[in-house]
Amino acid sequence: MIQEFKDFIAKGNVMDMAVGIIVGAAFTAIVKSMVGDLINPIIALFTGGIDFTGWFYALNGQVYASLSAAEEAGAPVFAVGRFVMAVINFLIIAFVVFMLVKTVNRIKEAAEKQEQETTEDTPAGPTELDLLIEIRDALKK
Repeated sequence: MIQEFKDFIAKGNVMDMAVGIIVGAAFTAIVKSMVGDLINPIIALFTGGIDFTGWFYALNGQVYASLSAAEEAGAPVFAVGRFVMAVINFLIIAFVVFMLVKTVNRIKEAAEKQEQETTEDTPAGPTELDLLIEIRDALKK
């Protein structure tokens, strides 16, 4: 059973998945920073200074100065801004992953095409049957 587990871990797919998860976690931090530090200010510029991260509704009817003040008071809130930012984060991550997959597929296709061209340009050697016929003909002489 331990050997089976070692074989499973040693397979390339498991290692590729582990690397993907680690890189994905690091990439998520970059995207969050990009959204929070670059995209939010641009959106706020076009929406007249609205910052989506502070957009919330207190469900208890009270008025709070900020989302953090409402949360500290223990008020139930709909944190609409956080949801909007999560959607924006998702769309950016999905788009970047799409572009990465598209690029990798394009590189793969180019490599396969080049490999096919190389094999097509290389003259095929004689088959086993051709060699046997030559040997037979040589022995007849």
